[in-house]
Amino acid sequence: MTSVIVSSPYVSQSKSLRRLMINVIIGLIPGTLAYAWFFGPSIMINIAIAVLFALGFEAVILWLRKKSIKPHLNDYSAVVTGWLFALCLPSHSVWWLIVVGIGFAMIAGKHLYGGLGFNPFNPAMVGYVVLLISFPKEMTSWHLPIPMSGETYGLVDSLKFVLGIGDSTWDAFTAATPLDHVKTALRQDIPISEIFQAPLFGKLGGIGWEWISAGWLIGGLWLLINKTIRWHIPVALLGSLGSIAWVFYLIDAETATSPLFHWLSGGAMLGAFFIATDPVSAATTNNGRIYYGILIGLLVYLIRNWGGYPDGVAFAVLLANMCVPLIDYYTQPKVYGAK
Repeated sequence: MTSVIVSSPYVSQSKSLRRLMINVIIGLIPGTLAYAWFFGPSIMINIAIAVLFALGFEAVILWLRKKSIKPHLNDYSAVVTGWLFALCLPSHSVWWLIVVGIGFAMIAGKHLYGGLGFNPFNPAMVGYVVLLISFPKEMTSWHLPIPMSGETYGLVDSLKFVLGIGDSTWDAFTAATPLDHVKTALRQDIPISEIFQAPLFGKLGGIGWEWISAGWLIGGLWLLINKTIRWHIPVALLGSLGSIAWVFYLIDAETATSPLFHWLSGGAMLGAFFIATDPVSAATTNNGRIYYGILIGLLVYLIRNWGGYPDGVAFAVLLANMCVPLIDYYTQPKVYGAK
């Protein structure tokens, strides 16, 4: 019988990057299915295009950098980036918009800094913000949820629209998102109680959006249970966003929306569990993650209420990414025995 002697340190092998990315993909499924249910199959086409071109850009850049291609494609990090990026776009986005955004995400947001592990900013949010600033019309053309419009978007019709040969009458079914509608109405001095009488809103948030956010929450809990992410960032982000929303809601419920509305509208849940928790661009210490999450939550509320855009998750994450080196510097634990 042969004995094997193993020297210290006795550290178990951590989860592989591929396993972590697979867990994230599984976590994205509930929200994605809810998205497709309320807005039609176009979102699935958007995801397919974004993922396909993310892998394509990844392969080309790796080839130009003389790096091995197969191991990097097999870790599924490009798949996750493409998927997250597509979820941030309007449900019916033309193909060239997706290609431009994901190209910028993969090239400028990821490989310009040296590739995975070296990018200081979340690549998907880089691509999204570039599109939001460069193509405001296309990025604000959101279709009404199917229960409101009564229009069912079949797979063939959705594919035609994404390819740029869709029926122009679909423009009649476009509208502002719940966050945008609230922001615009408040600037016209319309009270919250009257705003929420619009058919765009459900019991807690926008029709469809509240269920999509519930899907992201379910997926986020899955990530927490299998320890793909830690609790610090989601709890801090949602806690700070909810706390500041609650304060203003208590002051005047006719000029400020409730914490539940902020949690269940826009990209709050998706951002808290899937975007802000990016292990590369987020803070690395436990205390740092809490400060990082708090900062994002506060920035989201400030942008939603007083900024120029209806939702502020992408901008808040990128601004917090800039602060990560400073946060990590001041939250590093002391070395044992050091004064």
